[in-house]
Amino acid sequence: MNIFYIRSSLVILKADDMDKINRTFASEFLLLGLSGYPKLEIIYFVLILIMYLLILTGNGVLIIASTFDSRLHTPMYFFLGNLSFLDICYTSSSVPSTLVSLISKKRNISFSGCAVQMFFGFAMGSTECLLLGMMAFDRYVAICSPLRYPVIMSKVVYVLMASVSWLSGGINSIVQTSLAMRLPFCGNNIIHHFTCEILAVLKLACADISLNIITMVISNMAFLVLPLLVIFFSYVFILYTILRMNSATGRRKAFSTCSAHLTVVIIFYGTIFFMYAKPKSQELHGEDKFQTSDKLISLFYGVVTPMLNPIIYSLRNKDVKAAVKYLLNRKPIQ
Repeated sequence: MNIFYIRSSLVILKADDMDKINRTFASEFLLLGLSGYPKLEIIYFVLILIMYLLILTGNGVLIIASTFDSRLHTPMYFFLGNLSFLDICYTSSSVPSTLVSLISKKRNISFSGCAVQMFFGFAMGSTECLLLGMMAFDRYVAICSPLRYPVIMSKVVYVLMASVSWLSGGINSIVQTSLAMRLPFCGNNIIHHFTCEILAVLKLACADISLNIITMVISNMAFLVLPLLVIFFSYVFILYTILRMNSATGRRKAFSTCSAHLTVVIIFYGTIFFMYAKPKSQELHGEDKFQTSDKLISLFYGVVTPMLNPIIYSLRNKDVKAAVKYLLNRKPIQ
């Protein structure tokens, strides 16, 4: 009887171990998105599709204009072209899968697909933070030191600044994605989100995520706080310089060149700080459900902001308007 009991216990232990192994290594995740609101899904599908097409069109036009019009071959428009390309990459990494899930109800995503989506999302977000800081510094030099501007912001310098932004964002994303996807996910593979957003994925982990939280805090300091400080102090000096100008026309022109960038910064940081600035362990281990407001803010950050960027930069920018008009009216070579 004791032998039978021991054998039975071993069988149960082995079964439990196998079950634990099966539950630990999730092969796919389920993205719920707005599954709780089926009547709204078709409306969101149409809205997101229209916004995505506007993102591709608006940012694509800005990239083409800044590339082929010699009047836009300046550091500011070089950074703007990078920002437009980044917005296209960011939305293209998540929006198509979101549209498919809304129209076909196919909500599953593979483990590797989730990792790729998380990588691109984090990489593009980190890079955009740095690019916005670089653009603020560019405006600071242009307005506060106009005579030294061609020397300080030479082609080698601004290309290097953009390259460092992309490389740093990519490295940061590799670190964050690797740490998140190495975690064990016990049984529950349901992500209450539109995409494989890192905080939503961390909620599913059944292991200690202290290292993830520490690295995210460091990442927030490096990619959110430091660029924001650069932006803040750049605009403090810019405002001081503008107020000292004697020419009203010069003040209006200076304000006009900075207003678009400042608007984008406010929209971008307003949403991203709400989502990422204060990761807390109790939030990550709390309920597995995002509030509807959180989802909508995430959607705003992921789709609406990239759509607004080319509109904001074009509305009050005569150079961009002239370049786009020139490209549209240019006759093809026969």
